[in-house]
Amino acid sequence: MGILYGALDERLSLKEGMRKQFEKPVWLYRTRLESNFLACLGGITFALYLFQVVTGVLLLMYYRPTTAEAYKSVVEITTQVPYGWLIRGVHRWGANLMVVTVLLHMMRVFFTAAYRPPRDVTWVNGMLLLVFTFGFGFSGYLLPWSQASYWATTVGTDSMSAIPIVGDTLKYFVRGGNVVGQLALTRSFAFHVVILPGLMLLFLVLHFLMIRRQGIAEPL
Repeated sequence: MGILYGALDERLSLKEGMRKQFEKPVWLYRTRLESNFLACLGGITFALYLFQVVTGVLLLMYYRPTTAEAYKSVVEITTQVPYGWLIRGVHRWGANLMVVTVLLHMMRVFFTAAYRPPRDVTWVNGMLLLVFTFGFGFSGYLLPWSQASYWATTVGTDSMSAIPIVGDTLKYFVRGGNVVGQLALTRSFAFHVVILPGLMLLFLVLHFLMIRRQGIAEPL
């Protein structure tokens, strides 16, 4: 690896490029500890997202997205696959932590007024990322096809009908019918492993580009 890295660095100046990208100033708040913590909430969320991607790919090796096999495959992952219990646990708790950190990140941006122009578009982009994070949680909850996930999805989709005008259409679209069944599981699986990851990646790249361009907002 040293030979390969040396050859690439000689031609592309990778070390110098990485230094320029990562050596950027972070505004100090009242204390250095507070500054480090508040400035890293977005980075922590991104790190948790990467953990979700890696563990999700590993779970895909054994998960079967059908109503007849989904629950059975989850049990097999937890009890029979080597370290499957660990991978599933990291994926499950990582999802919960990601929701917490992204909410804390949004609160930091809001209470420090970092959403003001010229960073208002970055704020809107971040709100979309928050929606995608909730979408990950909602779509992933049905995949184990347990009693809890089935009835939680039933209640959640029923709540969609309360949305004016488009509520019933949205509920029918998410379920793929009048009840939560195979189509609902298939659509949740498609959103969780294909559609939402693609959207998340696209808007994360835009988010990072805007942050790199504008820098981190000064504290109040």
